[in-house]
Amino acid sequence: MIGYIHSIETFGTVDGPGVRYVVFLQGCPMRCKYCHNPDTWLPENYQKTSTVDEILNDYERYIPFLKNGGLTVTGGEPMMQLEFVTDLFKKAKEKNIHTCLDTSGVTFNPHSEENVTKVNELLKYTDLIMLDIKHIDPVEHIELTKQKNDNILVFARHLSKMNKDTWIRHVVVPGITLNDEYLYKLGEFIGTLSSVKALDVLPYHTMGEVKYENLGIPYPLKGIEGATKEQAKHAREIIMKGFRNNKSNK
Repeated sequence: MIGYIHSIETFGTVDGPGVRYVVFLQGCPMRCKYCHNPDTWLPENYQKTSTVDEILNDYERYIPFLKNGGLTVTGGEPMMQLEFVTDLFKKAKEKNIHTCLDTSGVTFNPHSEENVTKVNELLKYTDLIMLDIKHIDPVEHIELTKQKNDNILVFARHLSKMNKDTWIRHVVVPGITLNDEYLYKLGEFIGTLSSVKALDVLPYHTMGEVKYENLGIPYPLKGIEGATKEQAKHAREIIMKGFRNNKSNK
């Protein structure tokens, strides 16, 4: 099976546990204002194609360096190439490789039996899901990403029901997601999930701005400074407050 690849990183340290081999797939329906990889949006703009065997053969070259790590597939939105990722993870597990899916969950469709079946097949071979929740508020989520968050939150609940290890990721953007009310609500929602193993609160940065300039795309957050470590720490404290409050009320 052929995958449409944006790029590959052979020494990833922020894409799951340990040092990881990271495959960035092409294509994404989201248009996040803070996206630092706008060149992954259009499916047809892939840099190359690769087969599952080609990726796994390349992975084996780096095994001595992938300490306590494994294989992560990200994007773009990796579930846009659902069958390819499933085949890749299935064969990776045959080689005893730890698999991690970095996704927004936006393509999950609970109203489609076919989609749910295919996603469940992928989850059979997925050790860890890194789920990026962009915004807890439905109106603000559309403003931020041009997509609804309904299916994302349903996907989070589905992962909980399936008891799949999940890391939640949330990007803190001053004036957008750096809002105590929204952060607290996010924490309350996370508190309803039973399989969350970690929470990563990431400060927004402007390093992707140069890509927009090179692509001739106006940068949506022009003039907004990156979030500080202190702001990210505060955001995490508010999220955890909502999380603990939800747990204590059960």
